[in-house]
Amino acid sequence: MATEFALTELTARYAQAVDRREAATLATLFDPDATFVLPPALTGTGAATELHGSDALASAVVDAVTHLHSTRHVVHQQVLDVDGSTASGETYCTAHHVYSGRNGFRDNRIALRYHDRYVLGDSGWRFARRELVVDFSEDVPVTVPD
Repeated sequence: MATEFALTELTARYAQAVDRREAATLATLFDPDATFVLPPALTGTGAATELHGSDALASAVVDAVTHLHSTRHVVHQQVLDVDGSTASGETYCTAHHVYSGRNGFRDNRIALRYHDRYVLGDSGWRFARRELVVDFSEDVPVTVPD
């Protein structure tokens, strides 16, 4: 169970680092040769986009959210399959992207899943690959406290 807890903690730290816009922290959560796959639903290119290398992908992820007022990534259930020093899993998440619209603030909420592969290294568990899958999204008005 210690391994499962460590992997759950890793996914929670990822969400926290994105919401806090901490690219340096985010990079430490990935293996140096990691891959991050963004779906066509988010890239707008009609094809999946792969980012490679922990520093490059961390910067790209943070850059993608810096224009927003705020984000909140809520991690839900996680199903894991551990095999020694490697693991795979599927993590569910609701990603809130709050932005200023014409008539106030709005939340572009995305129900998504991450298909993950993990690797155990000298500094603990890290993401070797994250593939983001969009299930659906909605855009709703929200109130942001002053």
